[in-house]
Amino acid sequence: MALPPGRLGESHARSSTSKMLGWLYRVWISLSRPLFAVALAMVAGSILILITAPGSLEDRLNTVVNAYQYLLQGSFGDPASLSYTLVRVGPLILAGLSVSISYRAGLFNIGAAGQIAVGAMTAGIIAFALSGLPGIILVPLMIIGSMVAGGIWGGIVGLLKAWRGVHEVVTTIMLNWIAFYGTDYLISGPFKAPQQSLQTPAIPAQAQLPAITVFYNQTLGQFLPPIENPEQYLTDVSLLIVLVILVAYWFITTRTAFGYEIRVIGNNPRAAKYAGIRTGRNLFLAMAMAGALSGLAGAFHLMGQAPYQLLGSTFAIDPTGFDALGVALLGRTTTIGVLLSSLLFGGLRQGGTTMQLFANVPGDLAYMLQALVLFSIASEFLPAIIRALRSRSKRAVAPAIEVPLSGPIVGDPLIVVENETVIERELEVPATAITSSDNTPEERPNVEEQSSERIEEGH
Repeated sequence: MALPPGRLGESHARSSTSKMLGWLYRVWISLSRPLFAVALAMVAGSILILITAPGSLEDRLNTVVNAYQYLLQGSFGDPASLSYTLVRVGPLILAGLSVSISYRAGLFNIGAAGQIAVGAMTAGIIAFALSGLPGIILVPLMIIGSMVAGGIWGGIVGLLKAWRGVHEVVTTIMLNWIAFYGTDYLISGPFKAPQQSLQTPAIPAQAQLPAITVFYNQTLGQFLPPIENPEQYLTDVSLLIVLVILVAYWFITTRTAFGYEIRVIGNNPRAAKYAGIRTGRNLFLAMAMAGALSGLAGAFHLMGQAPYQLLGSTFAIDPTGFDALGVALLGRTTTIGVLLSSLLFGGLRQGGTTMQLFANVPGDLAYMLQALVLFSIASEFLPAIIRALRSRSKRAVAPAIEVPLSGPIVGDPLIVVENETVIERELEVPATAITSSDNTPEERPNVEEQSSERIEEGH
């Protein structure tokens, strides 16, 4: 039956309101744990500073305030600091997505660091071998080559997992060291710069990605107000490509059959296999995509940041691949979560130096904060606290329940449960006779019938 126009409008308004409330609830569920983890890490970091800082209590409190003030100022305080932070954020987003997509399939990708090394080395080899090509051809070839190399490196892990059941943590760790030592050999051997040690020549100029500010001045800056001193802002145009990839990741994981299948595999592999999902193929594809994203992160770092060359023994100490684990876990493998957690970890890395210089606080505090954030996430503190509060509130508002022992006979006790305390009471029945409407005595009803009537009436 069709609704009147007024009723139809009210129904549509209620539906829109319920959708908005549902969306806000999902956002709160997604952000509550990460925000609580960050707040808990900040509190724990403050306690560490209070314990280790010299001086009186007032001096120590001032040290805590100055430390976080310079940490924020060094990471997001001005446009130049923000650009330094975004330089770290771009590779972190790609590496975080690499760990996230494998984690959705039930795999733990520890090999992002090795995949970054392989991708960067492949992009460098293509740049050196095809240095005569124009940038419009060379840059896409370097990007595609790095993704293929990283995809192969990650696909090996997925193939061994699907074919022989080899645990991905073991294979990714071993492949990491193969990548580190292999790239060190290539950097110090076949591709070593003349009269230099442990470094390659800089890639050709047409293979280098410009800064966003320079690119803006060369394009939109011809019609709009240009940016002064664009060279001081180091963020390159690869960040724009990373944001496009972030949207593509959201679409693949939430709007495609492949995204649905890897979620099912990650939640219950046996149920996925029983439902006809090809688990082996999807595991291989998930790890190949993870490797391709990490390989692209290595290529972008080489192409977008000075000195535009590969340095020996740097991939093993580069924290990006291992920070990606924290980015994915803190972001709960979601698109917006990975973006926000990448900003947090990049800000901690960048602001730690400023905090150490001006607040007289060890720069290792930034690493401690990262560890405390991950510790809070892994320990599930917030869900445990919420469960405890709910259980306590339910006990506090529990209503009294009267349960008869053996029938409500006069003088028999009743069990009264009030807030988990058992109390005995006497059943009181009025002594007045039951009479009919014409004042003639009636026969007293059976006690069991009277009890059932009291129960039906809600007594």
